[in-house]
Amino acid sequence: MDIEELQTFVEVADAGGISQAALRLGVSKSIVSRRLSRLESELGVQLLARSTRGSALTESGATFRDYAARVCTEIDIAKETILPAGTLRGRLRVAVPLSFGPTHFAPVLAEMARRHPQLHMQTCYSDRFVDLITEGYDCAIRVGYLKDSNLIARRIGPVYTKLVASTDYIKAHGAPETPDDLVDHQALLQGTEAWQFMDGDKIITVRPQGRFKADNGIALVAAATAGLGVAYLPDCLTHEHVASGALVPIMTNHPPPTAGAYIIRPPGPHPARKIRVLTELLIEFFGESPHLAAQPLSHQEDALTYS
Repeated sequence: MDIEELQTFVEVADAGGISQAALRLGVSKSIVSRRLSRLESELGVQLLARSTRGSALTESGATFRDYAARVCTEIDIAKETILPAGTLRGRLRVAVPLSFGPTHFAPVLAEMARRHPQLHMQTCYSDRFVDLITEGYDCAIRVGYLKDSNLIARRIGPVYTKLVASTDYIKAHGAPETPDDLVDHQALLQGTEAWQFMDGDKIITVRPQGRFKADNGIALVAAATAGLGVAYLPDCLTHEHVASGALVPIMTNHPPPTAGAYIIRPPGPHPARKIRVLTELLIEFFGESPHLAAQPLSHQEDALTYS
């Protein structure tokens, strides 16, 4: 039984169809279809029910998928074991935040590819929440406060955040002094998120309201500098504007708790070596100087983004 056919079948099962799997694998739909046909012929069962509206796993396909995935995982581990020390091969698909990702994370991923010339890197930059399993990513870089999930997370460094507003906004509306004061202010939001603040040793959570929303941190910086409201943003996005005076830190007696940047991967007892290597490289770049979290990557400091 061809391992490539098994891997292709697992991709089709997880992606929900041949077209999506072909995009993940970087091959044509006809190649994916031929591999599936050969696998079905060898097994003597239909794994995928095809129609004009798409395709879906048969009962046999759903059962076989778990076995095939385990075989593929074991083969990958075996290949890693016999490779020369430090050598990485195959594909690594990573989801990365768009806000500052191209400037702060992209150099690390480029360095990963430079050190491992047989590794194929595929990166998606987006501030939307990416479903690693459904969309077929090996791992993701996520920043902020993690929600409970069945995904495995490894912290790579701290992220520092401030509440900021422009001088024009403060002149027109004043500045909040406590979390309770936020009810009287326009908040610049990504969605319906909650904001957290420290009150001594306690964490206070509020759900602010506002008329301006954007799913990208850089867009929220622009709205804040335009005087549209108060923004809860990481230092790496606002430090230049604070330094120039365009934005002013506010409510400094109630700072946000320190957040974190993480490598997230699907559940499993052992991460692939390529994920371990990427995690170590990110820690190397970002974990050395956490007090300089707002500086660019060229200084090899803890310059992390927010999503």
